[in-house]
Amino acid sequence: MTPPPPPTHPFRDRFETEQPILGMVHLPPLPGAPRFDGDRAAIRERALSDAETLLEGGVDGLVLENFGDAPFYPESVPTHVVAEMTAVAKTVADAVDVSLGINVLRNDADAALAIAGAVGASFVRVNVHTGSAATDQGILEGRAHETLRSRREIAADVAILADVHVKHATPIGDRGLERATGETVERGLADGVIVSGPGTGEETALADLECVVETVRDLARDVPVIVGSGVTPESVAEVFERGADGAIVGTAFKRGGEPENPVALERVRAVVGAAQTG
Repeated sequence: MTPPPPPTHPFRDRFETEQPILGMVHLPPLPGAPRFDGDRAAIRERALSDAETLLEGGVDGLVLENFGDAPFYPESVPTHVVAEMTAVAKTVADAVDVSLGINVLRNDADAALAIAGAVGASFVRVNVHTGSAATDQGILEGRAHETLRSRREIAADVAILADVHVKHATPIGDRGLERATGETVERGLADGVIVSGPGTGEETALADLECVVETVRDLARDVPVIVGSGVTPESVAEVFERGADGAIVGTAFKRGGEPENPVALERVRAVVGAAQTG
């Protein structure tokens, strides 16, 4: 059986650099979330401000995520979340000329694809694409079989970046990092894989990065490996030297190193500058 086709433009082709740095646009609590403050306009203003600051600092792409919506829905989010994220993503996409990714927490790949397709985003991030994991939302199960078919059905030219041993989670079963990577690439047909530390802003172990990079290379597949947490000015050069094809950076870009805070231009420039001179 012929597998679903990959995106027309592979993930690597969506950037002008071989090792892109992607900046997180962490959305404040959205309508319906316990901590929503009632100000929709402020959400859009904050998202646009963070996006523009990230680009001014030199990032190569953005990832928009409903970070403030904790406690997160385990899988399918309500329609009002999809609507709000689409509106905010469209605001950002219309204002910036850069590749944009969508992540719908905790694990709604279908919603992420729908939003990405609607606003012309380049990729989505899926926390649990294959296998299963125990999380603070309960047991999450990969739905690669649905996600790949959904992408085909809506004709979205969107790359799928899938986490292996995603942060804030414990893999279920005898599924080590090497096996999880292989299955995510070979059986889940991910267009890229993400390896992270145990939690938001926590360092990604270099041994884990090297394991994932080596596994992908052994498979002889042109699938990029992205580091998904803990990259700092001190670590970014070594992360790229150890084989990472890109990095998603959030906490290190924020004022005071706190993920809930706005993006700080000087912190963005510090990471980007270290990567360029490393």
